[in-house]
Amino acid sequence: MNNTVTLAHGAGGKQTSELIDRVFKAHFDNPYLTADDAAVLDAPKGKIAMTTDGFIVSPAFFPGGNIGKLSICGTVNDLACMGAQPLYLSCAFVIEEGFPMDKLEEIAAAMAKTAAEAGVRIVSGDTKVAGKGQVDGVFITTTGVGQILDGVQTSGADARPGDAIIVTGDVGRHGCTILLARDEFGIEADVTSDCAPLWGTVNAVLNTTKQVHVIRDATRGGVGTVLYEIAGQSNVGVKLDSAAIPVAPEVKGVCGMLGLEPLYLACEGRLVIVAPREEAEKIVKTLRQCPYSGNAAIIGEITDEQPGRVVMTTEIGAQTLLPQPGGELLPRIC
Repeated sequence: MNNTVTLAHGAGGKQTSELIDRVFKAHFDNPYLTADDAAVLDAPKGKIAMTTDGFIVSPAFFPGGNIGKLSICGTVNDLACMGAQPLYLSCAFVIEEGFPMDKLEEIAAAMAKTAAEAGVRIVSGDTKVAGKGQVDGVFITTTGVGQILDGVQTSGADARPGDAIIVTGDVGRHGCTILLARDEFGIEADVTSDCAPLWGTVNAVLNTTKQVHVIRDATRGGVGTVLYEIAGQSNVGVKLDSAAIPVAPEVKGVCGMLGLEPLYLACEGRLVIVAPREEAEKIVKTLRQCPYSGNAAIIGEITDEQPGRVVMTTEIGAQTLLPQPGGELLPRIC
């Protein structure tokens, strides 16, 4: 078999079958994975959540993960934010002609490993090969279905004045990692992406209390963008304590050099949770016992003042309006 992906691998003939068997079936095989036109699945009881997302990250390989791991985490985490246990995923690949076969296998292996950790099954997919230069290496689109737990309802429109705002870990790590991996600024720093599947984290929180109003994953646009979205959806104000926001020293250093705000850098393994103040401490205690949220923290509160705005109290006690994100957010991660 070729060492690189060729146009013949996307033509639907023998080479396509060989590619699917060697790479995708070899890594994704499970009782639901189908070679037919559609997967036949057991329907969950109650409500389901469904989401889809496209991944075109550059570079495709970065410290802490690759586009394959990212594609599973992104979709699983979107389901988890709705209180849904991930059950099934489909995935579609658009691969550039000439893409190394060993790199494709590495991506598939990362997807399989991450899906197994999240307890989700990849059940169907699609493979297309684009001509040289038509795509940047490989693009992946994933769609997920999950079962919403009984008694759980979360929405960006459900934040209430008096609620506490929690982040599940230090912010801005993924965006900083991608920025450095592109090597456009000549900066060397030991930063690793926070990319992680978070259903286990959400499940632990919901087993502690179902009194959770909002769960959002702070991906493109970071925590700052998520908070503005919540403020707008719920018509509330957001008040942050800058001293309480966890930022890794290496991320803070890079942001200081480049004039970036860590709150607007993407995360791929961090959640923003809004819950009643009386539930916040036990949520944080639970989070700190989970693998990906050891430095979870309460960073602010929901208020009825200045609806739609995010205000931050600085370390010297002054209050400043966090600017609303707009235009091109840097670094552009997808």
